[in-house]
Amino acid sequence: MRRVKVGVLGATGTVGQRFVELLDGHPWFEVTALAGSERTQGRLYGEAVQWHLGADVPAYARGMRLQPGKPGLDCEVVFSALPSEAAGSLEPLFAAAGYKVFSNASSYRMALDVPLMVPYLNPEHLAAIPVQQARRGWKGFILTNPNCVSIPLAMALAPLHSRFGVRRALVTTMQAISGAGYPGVPSYDILGDVVPYIGGEEQKVETEPLKLLGSWEGEAFRYADIALSAQCHRVPVREGHLLAVSMELGQALPEEDVLSAWQEWRPDMLGMRLPSAPDVPLIYRSEADRPRPGRDAMTASGMGAVLGRLRPCPLLGWKFNVLGHNTVLGAAGCSLLNAELYFASVEQVAETVPDVQPSRSRIPAL
Repeated sequence: MRRVKVGVLGATGTVGQRFVELLDGHPWFEVTALAGSERTQGRLYGEAVQWHLGADVPAYARGMRLQPGKPGLDCEVVFSALPSEAAGSLEPLFAAAGYKVFSNASSYRMALDVPLMVPYLNPEHLAAIPVQQARRGWKGFILTNPNCVSIPLAMALAPLHSRFGVRRALVTTMQAISGAGYPGVPSYDILGDVVPYIGGEEQKVETEPLKLLGSWEGEAFRYADIALSAQCHRVPVREGHLLAVSMELGQALPEEDVLSAWQEWRPDMLGMRLPSAPDVPLIYRSEADRPRPGRDAMTASGMGAVLGRLRPCPLLGWKFNVLGHNTVLGAAGCSLLNAELYFASVEQVAETVPDVQPSRSRIPAL
């Protein structure tokens, strides 16, 4: 594949740093632009960023000068780690100017013609892109990834919904402080405490999985028919969102049928061997005290969801826990995987239909 020039918007923030880290040495993408706020523009990235990840700032990024976050960047793709307020106004400018925008922001996730994607679940939703371009008159497009809790929840439900149907689910989340960015929740408010409120979070968890598990009907999305109820909490954990889920399936089943649906699940897109995709994206741990953020958040390099504690629920039928890394799988990693899927689909189709238009050649035949 040709090397694709990419940029990162909001490169100094928590999710922006994760993009910078994950793109280091990427075999398909070359980072040619990093954009920051007015306060950091013009400064070298290594001097301007307050690096919060475990390793040092990648060498390639240290000497890059931060640019204004507006069209004119020397790249084909922009990964958006912008806050939702900024993303709402800036991302359409990039799409109209011809950039391919892979966004972690919530601004356009539920738009009628914008794909909300986790490649493990709904690669066929790429088919919405030409409709979006035609309706909005854009040369580029916006493609979004979901909320950091919606992703592991939808991954846990997907194999069961496709086999048996999921009627309803009750979700209680225990979300790490890094999900609030930096500096995030003040230490006085979180140490030794739990905050039972995260603004706007419950609505996202109750709606985004329905779009993910739904279908693209050619002109609009049809949402999955599942009733979801969520309660979201911030807990004093650095990374990793843990969910407690109770669910009602479409039929009564023995435990081994539920487990086999999870353990046998292998999304078709794994055959594309995308650089950031693990061999097994959904892992079940049989220990009584797993999954746990401190031990399991980086399973499959942070790109997998970890399940455990399947047991009978006296109200809905079954209950379990699922864990996802909130800034890898739940943010930058999913957005990167969406971009990989998009460009792998281009190459796949272009080999057999060389004269197809670029905006349509990225739709996989799935």
